[in-house]
Amino acid sequence: MHHVIIGAGPAGVVAAEHLRKLDANCRISLIGDEPEPPYSRMALPYLLIDKIDEAGTYLRKSDGHYDRIGVEVRNDLVVSVSTSDRQLMLGGGGKVDYDKLLIATGARPTKPPIAGTDLAGVHSCWTLADARQIAEHTKPGAKVILMGAGFIGCIILEALASRGVELTVIEMEDRMVPRMMNHSSAGLIKSWCERKGVSVLTSMRVAAIQQDTGAHPLSVQLEGGASHPADLVICATGVAPNTELLQGTGITIDQGVLVNEHLQTSDANVFAAGDVAQGKDFSTGEYSVQAIQPTAVEHGRVAATNMASGHDMVHAGCINMNVLDTMGLVSASFGAWEGVANGESAELNDPGNYRYLNLQFEDDVLVGANSLGLTQHVGVLRGLIQSRFHLGHWKDKLLNNPTQIMEAYMAAAQGIGKA
Repeated sequence: MHHVIIGAGPAGVVAAEHLRKLDANCRISLIGDEPEPPYSRMALPYLLIDKIDEAGTYLRKSDGHYDRIGVEVRNDLVVSVSTSDRQLMLGGGGKVDYDKLLIATGARPTKPPIAGTDLAGVHSCWTLADARQIAEHTKPGAKVILMGAGFIGCIILEALASRGVELTVIEMEDRMVPRMMNHSSAGLIKSWCERKGVSVLTSMRVAAIQQDTGAHPLSVQLEGGASHPADLVICATGVAPNTELLQGTGITIDQGVLVNEHLQTSDANVFAAGDVAQGKDFSTGEYSVQAIQPTAVEHGRVAATNMASGHDMVHAGCINMNVLDTMGLVSASFGAWEGVANGESAELNDPGNYRYLNLQFEDDVLVGANSLGLTQHVGVLRGLIQSRFHLGHWKDKLLNNPTQIMEAYMAAAQGIGKA
């Protein structure tokens, strides 16, 4: 049995390792299209702030790890897939046959339709190659524009600020991390960043990026006429699943590669996992793309289980979960954090101390949450949402005082207070 995995990110690596645990004799090939060992994109900001070297970004740190577990790692580009022949064509000219195939190709950064995004000095922060370029051009005092204050943008924000640059963040939405935080909590993140010396412009669009002959090589033109000089522009305006490889294969593609409860595509021999997969959402029961590392890891494990002969695992769905550290201020969102129809909510808002907590209920079940500056609640919030515990009269206590979340979790886990 030959298992082939396209994509050497977290989903692909976890799948390869799990396959080996389940089958000591199968052949496993892991194909990545970058000239690097498998690494984590989420580690790139730590590289930029010199907390780690390039080897520190690698998903597995020990030398010879993949050889020891019998996983062949190939650095090549897969240019086409033939599901009828169960065969891949490689950019280097070779072919690879497979019995089971896992698509773990992840996502790619997207750039808005703005003139000048192809100029020298405009970068994404998505690959090790990108990080090397950014490190070279972010010397202390350099003027840097960061386009996008979503989850990825805010991860990059801290790394850029720590390099001593003059940083301006431009976000077209009316708040930072709009797909993770509500107006109150996002407002606190913005205030925190500004207090740390970062300029944050929300509800603002970039009209164009132009070359400049002045002291700085670039000029970022805003809608409304204002302009900002820049030595470097970082584009963090979104990502899109890498599904192009499957065009013409007959495999169903919607927002991403559509999978069933086994992470199986419309082709029984092909599975998908991670940022490219449109999998089940735990909170809604709908199928969507969750481009976050915890989902990639869980997908990789479930897909590998179902690829291995004689194993069957149903994927109950991943919780939409984000945890973000923005210049020392930790924020998190879980599940249906925006609330549900006819639900109730509880809120703690302490802007003076940068503390925020919002709980969302459906009947007496916690279904979503936002938190900021309250790191001790992160695990408990996820546990309550994932367990779907009925809180009984503890719901009323939380509506009155949401900080009692730990006590409510302990009571619910023991079946206390359900009546």
